Amino acid sequence: MDNEELQSWVERVSLASFGLPFKHKAIFNARLKATGGRYFTRSHHIEISPHQLASFGIEETEKIIKHELCHYHLHIRNMGYRHRDADFKHLLAQVGGSRYCQSLPERAQRKTLPYRYKLVCKQCGMEYLRKRKLDPAKYSCGRCRGKLQLFSLGKEA
Repeated sequence: MDNEELQSWVERVSLASFGLPFKHKAIFNARLKATGGRYFTRSHHIEISPHQLASFGIEETEKIIKHELCHYHLHIRNMGYRHRDADFKHLLAQVGGSRYCQSLPERAQRKTLPYRYKLVCKQCGMEYLRKRKLDPAKYSCGRCRGKLQLFSLGKEA
């Protein structure tokens, strides 16, 4: 699907769900990974993540489009368009949009990385597992106050 197809899709959803036309620009933005879409208050344009479409399909992406169109139509009418506003919550529930988008599979996988580093006390042998690299000279063992030595457990990203 390209930007022209997305534009016509957003226009159709706007007319069908809100009864109002979408008169601005809708495009895909491949850099959107933590969110499903964005609405810009100054330009009134909408960006949608193509990763959501590829991972979860048309139904979930249409819910994201409805979410962004709620921001759009409420902002145009000078009503509460922010997530915390009652107007936004009411309209979102009315049209069946999603409040949150699903996490992309590669992002969910990144959150559960195994430990990549191990600190070992030189005196008592106590081990500390860490996901992030740190300077062992700045820390000491919590058990015996001994010096720590850093070991890498796998590939560094």
